[in-house]
Amino acid sequence: MKGKVSKADKNERNQLLLPFLAWYIMTSISKSLPYRDQFIIPKEGGKQLHYFCGNSLGLQPKKASRYIQRELDDWAKYAVKGHEMAEYPWVKYHEFLTEPMARVVGAKFHEVVVMNTLSVNLHLMMVSFYRPTAKRNKILIEYSSFPSDRYAVESQIRFHGYEPQECLVVLRPEEGSHYVSHEQIEKTIGQHGDQLALVLIGSVNYYTGQAYPIAKITRWAQSAGACVGFDLAHGAGNLLLNLHEDGPDFAVWCSYKYLNAGPGGLSGCFVHERHAANYDLPRFAGWWGHNKANRFKMPDRMEPMFGAEGWQLSNPPIFPMASLMASLELFDQAGIEALRERSVELTQNLYDALVALAPEQLNVLTPSEPGERGCQLSIQIKNADKSIYEKLVQKNIVADWREPDVIRVAPVPLYNTEADLEALVVGLAEILSDYGR
Repeated sequence: MKGKVSKADKNERNQLLLPFLAWYIMTSISKSLPYRDQFIIPKEGGKQLHYFCGNSLGLQPKKASRYIQRELDDWAKYAVKGHEMAEYPWVKYHEFLTEPMARVVGAKFHEVVVMNTLSVNLHLMMVSFYRPTAKRNKILIEYSSFPSDRYAVESQIRFHGYEPQECLVVLRPEEGSHYVSHEQIEKTIGQHGDQLALVLIGSVNYYTGQAYPIAKITRWAQSAGACVGFDLAHGAGNLLLNLHEDGPDFAVWCSYKYLNAGPGGLSGCFVHERHAANYDLPRFAGWWGHNKANRFKMPDRMEPMFGAEGWQLSNPPIFPMASLMASLELFDQAGIEALRERSVELTQNLYDALVALAPEQLNVLTPSEPGERGCQLSIQIKNADKSIYEKLVQKNIVADWREPDVIRVAPVPLYNTEADLEALVVGLAEILSDYGR
């Protein structure tokens, strides 16, 4: 309930901030990674914004516009000959992204391809890996999955002649909790094991920020006889992934969140190498998935390429790939291990400050264990409404609001700093001072 808080309460809250501010002064200079200057930080009123929305749309690398302009210049200079004569020949442009993207997700190079957009790739993967039978026709997804995933899954179930109310299994947390324990995951897979055709989990839940155990889920699902895939939209560029060793059948992800490729950025796709030469696996086909050695001889018979490239449909869209190249170069320079280390540090410091700030008003839904989250923290505020979020906006803090009462913030290691954390915590303290305790 809203109401005035006494001066004594405000002073008490400020005392809670002192440890955080002391930590900030000691660490802000020595700990920052040298990549913030490689990004364009939005400004308002001449001041840089404190940007915590990398979980929704990453910031623009400064060289992205130059890389796109390079392709525009080559288009103007070479026209159709640019497919072969451009500085980065268009006919194989996607290949320039394969190795750095594979390093981001812990895969072998032939297991990864950049193509299409996320929901398109999700459908393409389900064509190959959701093959329902009269006995095995269920798909398991996590609760509060991103709506596009659920829509895609339900449409695939209907496409095969089944009904979602019968074939969709939702992995839910224990009663009264937002946390899905490993025991609950294993139990749910076991309960439906002989009926599961596919387990499809978002690696990081977009709402709560919980990171699910990819290796364990893969093992449990495959032991039950099901295929398994992951939506890494909130995992790629955020978690330290090891897809090849963990062994899921497939994974898909977007590039506009932590991978900073720009709005509508292209999707990545992983297909484990055990399927690399399985050309009998059902798939939707297009000419760019055909054997590149004789693709332009235009044969009538499709010859899929080895590995993930064999799932391509169309020739690469150069401009969004150029933008993605600009970001992936920064990931290669920084190294995903160093970025993850920095991310754990930033997020832990923010977590500690938030839980100390107003424990009777504020609840962090995201797990406290660093291994069970990325950099996103989902903040639930008691008796809140969207006005809290709107007041953060007035303080030049960019986060996002999820109904009914959650603010998501993501301190991204490539460009967020301790100064951003300070602004967020102090801003929240000031705003919560106007709410009853």
